[in-house]
Amino acid sequence: MPPSAVTLQHKTLENIDIGIIVVYFILIFGIGYYFARRERSSEDYFLAGRNVGWFAIGASLFVSNISTEHFIGLAGSGASTGLAVGHFEWLACLIVLILGWVFVPFYLRSNVFTMPEFLERRFSRSCSVYLAGISILAYIFTKISVHLYAAAVVLEKVVGWNPMTAALILIVVTGIYTIAGGLAAVIYTDLVQTIILIIGAVILTVIGLDKVGGFEALRHAVPANYMHMIKPMSDPDFPWTGIFFGAPILGIWYWCTDQVIVQRVLSAKDEGHAKAGTIFAGFLKILPVFILVLPGLIAFALYRDQFIVKNGAVTNGDIAYPMLIINLLPAGLVGVMIAALMAALMGAMSSVFNSASTLVTLDFYKKIKPDATERQLVTFGRYATGILVILGILWVPFIKYISSQLYIYLQSVQAYISPPIAVCFIFGILWPRMNAKGAISSLMTGFVMGTVRFVCEVLDKNHPFDSSAIRWLLAMNFLHYAIFMFVVCATVMVAVSLATPAPERSKLAGLTFATASARLDMTAVPGHRVEIAPESSLQHNINVAASVLLVITVVGLWIYFR
Repeated sequence: MPPSAVTLQHKTLENIDIGIIVVYFILIFGIGYYFARRERSSEDYFLAGRNVGWFAIGASLFVSNISTEHFIGLAGSGASTGLAVGHFEWLACLIVLILGWVFVPFYLRSNVFTMPEFLERRFSRSCSVYLAGISILAYIFTKISVHLYAAAVVLEKVVGWNPMTAALILIVVTGIYTIAGGLAAVIYTDLVQTIILIIGAVILTVIGLDKVGGFEALRHAVPANYMHMIKPMSDPDFPWTGIFFGAPILGIWYWCTDQVIVQRVLSAKDEGHAKAGTIFAGFLKILPVFILVLPGLIAFALYRDQFIVKNGAVTNGDIAYPMLIINLLPAGLVGVMIAALMAALMGAMSSVFNSASTLVTLDFYKKIKPDATERQLVTFGRYATGILVILGILWVPFIKYISSQLYIYLQSVQAYISPPIAVCFIFGILWPRMNAKGAISSLMTGFVMGTVRFVCEVLDKNHPFDSSAIRWLLAMNFLHYAIFMFVVCATVMVAVSLATPAPERSKLAGLTFATASARLDMTAVPGHRVEIAPESSLQHNINVAASVLLVITVVGLWIYFR
């Protein structure tokens, strides 16, 4: 039977597969139990005692970002359009360097626990409330829902598990070790999950490449434009202007200001380890193009007849990755791959649970009850995580209604959230004249612009608008719209800041480049905070060399796949 004639059927798990999955769960629960016994203070629970090394930080950054929607979405986009979706991954390699070299020193030296706390120090409480509120809502309505949707889809298609039951079990299991162990349990389970995820994905990619006859054979088996990442400005999904000017806006918001990501860096034992962790994550982010996007091309080459093509575009790309697992992996390796998929979901979900509970606890509960003890903060954090788990469970019945264009859906929603937040953080550390009124005006402007676009998109699906202005708005690529939002929000921020009084320079100590040398008054920082050790000269030299190597590698890959 030729490869293209193979149908998508469920895979039956053999005893060896079940054994591998059981071992995976034992490892994860063992790590969670170990750290549950060690947690003492809020710093232990929410920031892992600020004692995490670079390798664990980098692995946690990677697996917090890579979830099952990447397996489904990246491979699906690869089968539909080729390698171009990999731009988001390789741009991330460079954006995490900005996190490490530009933002991390300010975050660590200001001794903040959360990103809203940083905005409160720099601007005002209202900015902090906005960021904490919009982050928690985004975690619930985008991250949790999309993670569950992707996991349910892949497990149902691969092994025939009921999607509702599978999602329910995985969310409960993840919640148990996250509630018990805090960030330390999350980070060190992430380390194990990263290794499993990469091993499983690499194995499938190698087997797939062998089946298709190697990389050159794959190049000739797919449309020529699949191997070219630079798309024209008119491309509906990945215009080069949107990729190189719009996507970095999303990237700075996600990698440099989002609590889920930054919380891992805040747990570093010193500034050198924090930077090294971001650099290591940058090298890991090179991999998804080859182990997640490339399998989509392989699936299209091997099983082209299984894909539905309308008007020259593949409409069911989401079957690409499950199809490879079902048709290429023997017993044993199926168990490894299922464990990898579970690792991706559980790593991302635990990060969301822990970070959202940190925001609820420290940016709301502690403000309402400033005299709360360390034990009360940890207890409330556990309850908050439990509530998030329950919200995740309540989402389960609705996951079937999420768009099948999974990865693009996720990126487009982020495009409407990120520009005003990116404006506040970028200008906040670069421009001391920026004040709280300019910041909140920019945030509110971005909120209105993002909401209008999103609501119009939803309504237009059932009742298309006739207005030429709305049609122009909706026709704009979401990455181009992110650029438009960024420019408008920045303009509003500058105008309002210049029209209102400048902030007191004495309150900006350690929060902007211009005031970086001024020492932060630690007596003004609530609670017990330890000062983070600076980067040593040896660490600095190693980090510089590794950063240069990462940039050269990414630029070289872009040139090769242009």
